[in-house]
Amino acid sequence: MTSEQRQLRQTLLFLRTSFEAIQHSIAGRLDDPLPCWLDTSMLSMLSRELTRCCEHAKPLFTPSVTEQLYIASQQCDLLLKQCPGVLSSTVCYRQLGAIMLPLTNAIEQTNTPAKRRWPWLRR
Repeated sequence: MTSEQRQLRQTLLFLRTSFEAIQHSIAGRLDDPLPCWLDTSMLSMLSRELTRCCEHAKPLFTPSVTEQLYIASQQCDLLLKQCPGVLSSTVCYRQLGAIMLPLTNAIEQTNTPAKRRWPWLRR
């Protein structure tokens, strides 16, 4: 894995951890029927960084990694369009999960360099 790949992977781990922390902060209000009020400035910053990672991943990782990052970015944009105050805490929690799932998939696909994968385990 090149230094650029490692650096991008570390950024993806940071993003995953950040979205997870936001989701955990909402978890205590899942039964609350009032709209969820996320910090949209922080969410916007994370969205910009996720979009940047998506663009930088194209030459560094496989197309499936880039695709997963693109899906995560699109889900984040969707959440931003509905924030603040439109979604209930439960829906917001689920939407954050929809961001983290493809992000986690992308990170998992970057774990092992392609040259070290067993040929019979190719996806």
